[in-house]
Amino acid sequence: MTDDQFLARAIELARQGSENGEGGPFGAVIVRDGKIIAEGWNRVVASHDPTAHAEISAIRTACAGSDHFHLHGCTLYASSEPCPMCLSAAYWARIDRIVFANSRAEAAAIGFCDDELYSELNRHFSARSIVMEHHPTAGALEPLERWAANPGRIPY
Repeated sequence: MTDDQFLARAIELARQGSENGEGGPFGAVIVRDGKIIAEGWNRVVASHDPTAHAEISAIRTACAGSDHFHLHGCTLYASSEPCPMCLSAAYWARIDRIVFANSRAEAAAIGFCDDELYSELNRHFSARSIVMEHHPTAGALEPLERWAANPGRIPY
């Protein structure tokens, strides 16, 4: 299959999910070795979960099916450019490539504008619109130190 065919499937998932009232018009597929290994669509409304984006759903399905939390060798095809959360998840999953059909600007034109999120991420935590406070606490470092010292830990 080609990039166009994989994107067509992501777009079809976007169409189906939004027409079923499950969430916004976003779909995604993850491909490894020329085969779709996972699909996802936006289910924010149906699941009452603001993280239930198409890309996140596809990543969760792909990882569950591969018994690993890394997706090396995979391409994420998305009906629209991933939002900051989904892009971060793709980095955490170690996806090699992302191909998208609609740009951020095109999604923003219909009400899905992520510009403020991108701006927030570039601010120091003390300058963000969500109040964030660094509150050093006795014993807080201990779990981090124990994990770092554990020779059997699984890094990610």
